[in-house]
Order: sequence, then structure tokens, then C-alpha cells
Amino acid sequence: MPADLILKNANVITMDPGCPVAELVAIRDNRILLVAGSEQLEQVKGAKTKIIDCQGKTVVPGFNDAHCHIFSFIRKLRSLDLSPSSVGSIADIKAAIRRRAQSIPQGSWLTGTDYNEFYLAEKRHPNRRDLDEAAPYHPVVLAHRSLHACVLNSLALSLAGITRETPEPPGGLIARELDTGEPSGLLFEMLGYIREKVLPPLSEDELADGIALANRHYLSMGITSLQEATATNDLARWQTLQRFKHSGRLESRVSMMFGIEALSQFQEAGLALGLGDSQLRLGGVKMILNETTGQLQPPQPELNQQALRAHQVGFQLAIHCIEQSTVEAAIAALEYIGSHTPLAGRRHRLEHCSECPPQLLRRLIELKAMVVTQPPFLYYSGERYLATLPPSQLRWLYRIKSLLNGGLMVAGSSDSPVVPDNPLVGIYSAVTRRAESGQELSPQERISAEEALAMYTINAAYASFEEGIKGSIAQGKLADMVVLSADPIKSPTERIKDIRVEMTIIDGKVAWEV
Repeated sequence: MPADLILKNANVITMDPGCPVAELVAIRDNRILLVAGSEQLEQVKGAKTKIIDCQGKTVVPGFNDAHCHIFSFIRKLRSLDLSPSSVGSIADIKAAIRRRAQSIPQGSWLTGTDYNEFYLAEKRHPNRRDLDEAAPYHPVVLAHRSLHACVLNSLALSLAGITRETPEPPGGLIARELDTGEPSGLLFEMLGYIREKVLPPLSEDELADGIALANRHYLSMGITSLQEATATNDLARWQTLQRFKHSGRLESRVSMMFGIEALSQFQEAGLALGLGDSQLRLGGVKMILNETTGQLQPPQPELNQQALRAHQVGFQLAIHCIEQSTVEAAIAALEYIGSHTPLAGRRHRLEHCSECPPQLLRRLIELKAMVVTQPPFLYYSGERYLATLPPSQLRWLYRIKSLLNGGLMVAGSSDSPVVPDNPLVGIYSAVTRRAESGQELSPQERISAEEALAMYTINAAYASFEEGIKGSIAQGKLADMVVLSADPIKSPTERIKDIRVEMTIIDGKVAWEV
């Protein structure tokens, strides 16, 4: 049958070991019809076939961000940009807040994102008194770049019901002024609560505007698949994503994880892992481990039981673990499951797995767990890591080569909006292990550009059980592809991050182009 669309004269990197390179890709409907050399053009060309001459440019599978936060990104798009490129001091933050406050009615919530105290002149977090000076008549919430901390002014604290008498929530921490004992405004591991329970929800119009902006951004990055990893996702969030997909407002495919607290909701609704279709599917159970209060939250026995329950009812686990101690706790939970029931085939994931010394790596290899990591953290936060972490920790930070050498599957992601989600910066970071400043971090963990590209394509598809329909350019798979300005495998490594997406194809249709 003739193709609907043909890409010809292309440098096709397929990520399919059976046919690693090609010059031509033919598409019919939303599937790949043929991957071949240029000599087979006439076999699939018809009278109505659209032909795109790639003029030697590189075509790769659509990028798949295996761990991101769509709704936090929408919030970011609607908030003040307080990133290091926009502000250099708390005085700058206060000035930006004052300007925004003058343009919105008193009493309206004012939000800002991406502040990073490491790059501020004062080398500290803002506090409620700073924010009160700038906007005394607006409730203010500023999100730290990590999304693991936020700052509220006095009015926002009052609306949140946080006072001197408020006890620490499980896993959270309320910073307090030393002289008064009053909340300083700085909260750790409480941003999700503030956004879900205190901030007014975005209206349907605000959501629609936000997802339109996010959709165009994802397409411009060549991101054709997203894995939504927010721990507060629940049945209502699933239904919101269904509306986005049915309306066509969000074109990138989505696999949505959900929090352990929502497990019963999905069970009662009869929804199981993998339910949905190629546009929107239900992913695994997201569990967050932290030691913000100095103790593991949730405690190991509770973690073990939660993990076993989710496993026994058929769900994949996605366990957020950063510090060595939380990585060890996640591993211990998987070992506990394995002592009760087989682990094989469930593809349980460690999200981040930031600090992984040899003794933990050996246990991970034994478990055959997979890791979803964030190479761009090395680029955007590398300078901070080098300045604040001892060499003994830096050696085991965001290991990739060692994981791959151990036979583990490793997928790449951004954790957006924690850092920008350009996959080519992620690939560059995995290949060079260089911070934005040019400094190197654990160069022994460098991998090849081809291995890094796999992390954002076929490996990411494997992370959501979708390697059979996407992640490589092969006959019968979904026609999701990206045309790049240069070849990331053959380009000098320093230029990988500067490669541009020139065209994004989803479902066999050009969804975005320069």
C-alpha cells in the first residue's frame, strides 16, 4: 500500500538493532510502514503521498521524558520566573514580586518558581518577612527549583493554617525563627500540600491556556511521550488528562503514575496497570522517600507493607529516592517484596537513585530493578554539587555507566520543571558529565552518545512497558519521530547540547516544525 508520508534522504538512527540506520521512513496512518534505503522509495510512493526531503538531516525516535511533572510545569508557566538567569539576589526577588503585585488585585495569590538560594547573593532562602515587605496584601508562595521546598509570606501562612502551634506534618518540616518560634515561611516537602490543598485550583480556562503552552513547548523539544510522575496524582488527575487528550490539547502521549494514597481509588474504579491506549495509559504507583526530619518517612516497615500491597495488586512501583539512605530503603523494600512473591516482569523503578555506592549497586543488580535518572541535573546543578558535596559522595552521584555495565535498564528524564527538559541537554550531560560551568563530575560514569540516546527513546519506552509500540523506528511501531539539525552520535560532544529540533512528528503527522 502507498504511504501517507515519506521521509527521504535522511540519516535515520532507528534504535532498532535489527536495522540500526536507514535513509527512508514510510508512514501509513499512524504506523511505520517501511524503514529502508533510498532505493525503495518508489515501492511505497503513491499519487497522494506527502514526501519530506530531509536533505541528510538526522531522524531519531520521538523523545520520551520518563519522569516529569506536567501540572507543575503549567504552574511554572503561569508564575514569576525566579531562576538564576532572572534574579541574582533576594532584593531582585522582592522587586519582581512588587511589580507583579501591582498588576493583580489585592488578595490574589502570587506565585513564583525556580528560586535557588545557592545562586543568590545572600546565599540563603527568602523568608516570610522578605515577602511581606514586597507584597503584604497578597498571599505569596515561592517554589524552590527542587520543588522540595517553598516559602510563604505571612498572609499565605495564615490561609494555610500554619502557626507557631502547628506540628510538623509527616515527612515535612516547618522552619521556625530561632528567637520567636514562629514559622519563618520556609517549608520543606510541603509544596504538594500547599498546591493541592491551599492554593485555589486553576480554572478550566487557566488549565486550557496552560496546557496549550505546555503542549507547544513539548513538541518544540521533540518530546512525543511523557511519563507523569507526581505523587499527588489521583483519579481526578487521570480524568483531567483524559479531557486534555480527548480535546486534542495535549498531543504528546502520556503514561500517568499516581500516589500510593490513591491506590484504592483506582482499584475501586477497576483501573489496572497499563489501562488506556497509546495516547494515555495508567502507569505505576509513585512512592516518595525522604529524611527531611532526620528519620525515614515513611518508616521502613510501613514502606515495606505499602510496596508489597501495590505489587500484589499488580502495579509497578516507582520509588523516589535521592540520598544513599533512601536508596537503601527502596532497595530493602524491593528485597522484602521478593521474599514474599516473585519480582520478575514487574519492572519496579527507582526514581533518581542519586547516591548509589558499590554495596547498593550490587544489591540493585541482584534485584534487576531499573533506574530512571536525570542526567541534566549534572549540567544545571553540577556547580552546586561540587561546592557542597564531599568527594566521597560525588563519586557515586548519578551513576549511569556503572548501572548499564551491571546489566540494568536505565531511562533518562528531566524531572521538569525542576530543570529544563531539553533531551539533547540530557544526552550531552550523560556523555560529558559536565556542569554548565564546564566542571566535570565523576567522568568515569560517562557513556556513549548512542547509549544516552537510548535512555531517552527505547529505554524510556521500556520503563512504561511500551517498547513494543514506540521507542525505536521500526516497521509496525507508532510513527513518532524527530528531525534534528545534526547527528547526536557523530557530532563533537560539546555540540550535542546545541543540536536543534527542526520537526516533530506524532502519529504520522507533522505536529511542529521550525
